[in-house]
Amino acid sequence: MSLPRSYLQSTFGGLRRPHVLRQDLLASLVVFLVALPLCVGVAVASGVPAELGLVTGIVGGLVVGFLPGSSLQVSGPAAGLTVLVFEAVQEFGLGMLGAIVLLAGTLQIGLGLLRCGRWFRAISGSVVQGMLAGIGLVLIFGQLYTMAGAQQPRSGLGKLLGVPGLVVDAVRSPGMATGAAIGLGTIAVLVLWPRVPARLRVVPAPLAAVALATGVTAALGADVAHVTVRGLTEAIRPPGLDDLAALGGVAALGTAIAFTLIASAESLFSAAAVDRMHNGPRTHYDKELVAQGVGNSLCGLLGALPMTAVIVRSSANVAAGATTSLSRILHGAWLLLFTALLPVAIGAIPLAALAGVLVHAGCKLVPVRQIGPLLRRDRGEALILGATAVAIVTTNLFEGVILGVVLAVAKSAWDTSHIHVDVREKDSGHLVVAMSGTATFLRLPRVLETLEALPKDRPIELDLSGVSHLDLACQTALEGWALQHNQAGCEPVRLTSGGTAVPAPRPRNAGLPGTAGRPVTDAVPESLGATGPDTGRG
Repeated sequence: MSLPRSYLQSTFGGLRRPHVLRQDLLASLVVFLVALPLCVGVAVASGVPAELGLVTGIVGGLVVGFLPGSSLQVSGPAAGLTVLVFEAVQEFGLGMLGAIVLLAGTLQIGLGLLRCGRWFRAISGSVVQGMLAGIGLVLIFGQLYTMAGAQQPRSGLGKLLGVPGLVVDAVRSPGMATGAAIGLGTIAVLVLWPRVPARLRVVPAPLAAVALATGVTAALGADVAHVTVRGLTEAIRPPGLDDLAALGGVAALGTAIAFTLIASAESLFSAAAVDRMHNGPRTHYDKELVAQGVGNSLCGLLGALPMTAVIVRSSANVAAGATTSLSRILHGAWLLLFTALLPVAIGAIPLAALAGVLVHAGCKLVPVRQIGPLLRRDRGEALILGATAVAIVTTNLFEGVILGVVLAVAKSAWDTSHIHVDVREKDSGHLVVAMSGTATFLRLPRVLETLEALPKDRPIELDLSGVSHLDLACQTALEGWALQHNQAGCEPVRLTSGGTAVPAPRPRNAGLPGTAGRPVTDAVPESLGATGPDTGRG
């Protein structure tokens, strides 16, 4: 994919302006310091070598950073995919991870070329928040086990139910208590860091927390687990032919699709958030989707973690004063230099400290502050958020998101289906039943209750002129009610549409006792069509 000259000019034109170059250089260092512990932590939490998280961060900077889409958004391994990656590694093995990520990247490229980027913005915000909340909860409960040095259960529900026993074991075991103390101390630093003097806050909170935890662990000689370092050449494992062939399986294909949808949605939602933080060029969603797909395809070929655009690193980039894509490109270069020159430094980090960082990140994914206002504004949306989160914890990520989408669609259908039934009596003694709004099967029970309660010995006029849409289920039900009314009473039902009243015929004997005569649809004006009056207003 060739890069437009205008994009290259906006990216590298700043090299001619020393102040822009200086600002982007400083911003890249800030993003690098934020990304370093997160890349390692996400990889460890996903059950893969720490270097693979750094590889994904490097690709996100040196490859995706060059591509058009969003100029200030930073890509890399994300906590939001940790749960899904961990499940995939447990089910298929580390060798298959690269093949699944490769397929997900290819699908993202296809979606971007088909201009599907904007459709990801149509996903209900409650579903996305519920997805992030569920991921955050599973991440929190899972990393509690890592902090204590215990083996975590595979299922989210198992992680949750095992927490009381984990606390008891940590109290009884000095080694587990030490790891828990390191993790809790890391979380405390992250929480309190915004309150320290401004000159200290130059160091990003994740880096400061991990560095302090590493220094305290080394000074005390604490016997806790550390990050295992293998080196880039040993950690990178491109997928083999057998792994690629296994992508034809239903389970592997479903996992790749889940990677595609969740990574794409998270990236584009992050892009929308980042655009609100700066006054620079807006994100081109289709190009950004292609860029993410190219990055994930390369990560798949290297056997690394999947990537998304990440809001923490992106917001740090904007806050540091970045103005062009040069900052995110350089952050990838710093990650590469660190991984190549100082791999031993990674091995000094205690796992409990990284677990503390991820517990803190998981807490940020749970929208605690938004739940109250959402409940007051729209309880249905709050229900969708909660149901999605609970489903992810109790089942898995894919099924939880599917449930959330189904609930969101059902709520939307319910909200748009408004029908008002007004019964009034005319001077002549007959009843007029005026229906207005959108008549769908969701409102059918209420409509039928009103109609069936009407007296059967009086003429009735059913006025449908105010109905903007009448679905097949409602039309069939109204026909059935009118036919039964005509059979039981002495006066027929008249259907009115557009101000024209057409009398429905009385039922006639077709040769068998109790059989109906001509159906009531014969009395429906042609303006109703096959599915009822649809004026386009609904």
